[in-house]
Amino acid sequence: MSEPAPPANAPPELCTDAVEVTYPNGTRALQRTSLSFGHGKFTVLLGSSGAGKSTLLRCLNGLVRPSAGHVLAPGVGDIAHAQALRLHRRQTGMVFQQHHLIGRLSVLDNVLTGRLGYHSAVKTLLPWTRAERALALAAIDRVGLIEQALKRADQLSGGQQQRVGVARALVQAPRFLLADEPVASLDPATAERLLTLIHAICKSDGLTAVISLHQLELARQFADRIVGLRSGAVVFDGPPAELSDAIAAGLYGAPTLARRDEPAPRPALHCQSEGVLT
Repeated sequence: MSEPAPPANAPPELCTDAVEVTYPNGTRALQRTSLSFGHGKFTVLLGSSGAGKSTLLRCLNGLVRPSAGHVLAPGVGDIAHAQALRLHRRQTGMVFQQHHLIGRLSVLDNVLTGRLGYHSAVKTLLPWTRAERALALAAIDRVGLIEQALKRADQLSGGQQQRVGVARALVQAPRFLLADEPVASLDPATAERLLTLIHAICKSDGLTAVISLHQLELARQFADRIVGLRSGAVVFDGPPAELSDAIAAGLYGAPTLARRDEPAPRPALHCQSEGVLT
């Protein structure tokens, strides 16, 4: 059965429109935020722990539902609707900090789970097709692990496991790549190599990438655009060259997430490419 036609109001870019997230304990993890992420751009979300980076990323792929506002994706519109969310997740690869691999399964079988979005719940119980296995092997080869394709995932190093996570995202044939602190647990040399790989793949494939980091120098090295967050609010949005040392230092103060009774920032009017409206 063919997929429904894109809604007439579907945006040309992935964007958040006045999105807020307040958790049940009253902590405002993300203040009113309107951002749009242009095609093929490599955006780094920068800030300390508790700044709101993970919450924003999880809003972008529907793992966290905003308390207010909307997440809008090309071809599907508002991802709050079930069918739109399913289609959006199919076109959005996600790389997690903690790998989320099944240790007893092979690298190949872990990567193939990236194809689950293309099947119904019943069909996922059936064997993978030859074409899907070929796609998975090609993705594994791209991340430099073809010789480990049949090895158990829990026998790999941390850096290799993260590469498996990248291959699993690639096998979706994604339009967007989101990565939540993908190098946080890696040593500096391994972290730089992994980001070099992710950056090269995104540029080669024209993927729109949104990557959260807390390492300032890596952000300056790889980003086309840096979005700096502090206490759930965007405090910087621009190219790396415009991020001064003073502003960067301000991103790393102790997080003080806003409480529900604090005044909210003035709402944004609508999504606009490459910027925040205030």
